[in-house]
Amino acid sequence: MQDPEYVKGAFARIAGRYVLTNHVLSLGSDVWWRRQVARRVAAWQPARVLDVATGTGDLALAIRRACPAAEVTGADFCPEMLEQAARRGVAPTVVADALAMPFESAGFDVVTVAFGLRNMADRGAALREMRRVLRPGGHLLVLDFSLPAGVLRGPYRWYLHRVLPTAAGWLTGETAAYRYLGGTIELFPSGAAMCRLIEENGFREAAARQLSFGVASIYTAEAADGGHTG
Repeated sequence: MQDPEYVKGAFARIAGRYVLTNHVLSLGSDVWWRRQVARRVAAWQPARVLDVATGTGDLALAIRRACPAAEVTGADFCPEMLEQAARRGVAPTVVADALAMPFESAGFDVVTVAFGLRNMADRGAALREMRRVLRPGGHLLVLDFSLPAGVLRGPYRWYLHRVLPTAAGWLTGETAAYRYLGGTIELFPSGAAMCRLIEENGFREAAARQLSFGVASIYTAEAADGGHTG
């Protein structure tokens, strides 16, 4: 289980350099990943989108560009991150804990969460809350890190635990926060395991798609009728 106070404090400290650090450490891949998400969301033609754990708003902004007619709300439990998102043009923004969001039930057509579910104290409860705010038949999309299989797994783990914390420490002064990141990626379910977790908490037809040889993955599912069905 993640420590929400540690997570909130870590993100508050790196908020000002979060966007630059992501771009550098992923060699720009994070921009392409979010574009893939935005295209998938646009295909669903939503009127209202909720981006949970929006952070500095990168995904919310990508979705808004892809879906100019939609209202895209960014929610995050870290005010410092939301301040950065608001400065960059995300609106509306709402300070909200993903486990107890201040939104009406069945109020959104799409809920997205990018690199956030992994950090939540209770992933099942967070998914059930996302299901609550989705209309029946609405869409969930999760974008997060995963571990590649085969020959790439060893080099990637070396990068994750040796190179990434050091480079991030130079950029943000928060080496420990990025050591924590590597640990959460190792323990985070992926592929079929993530699809099972999603379907056990109120969704159906969960599917996974790997990006960049498995370094990241997109998970999609539909909100099951009647709320939580697991």
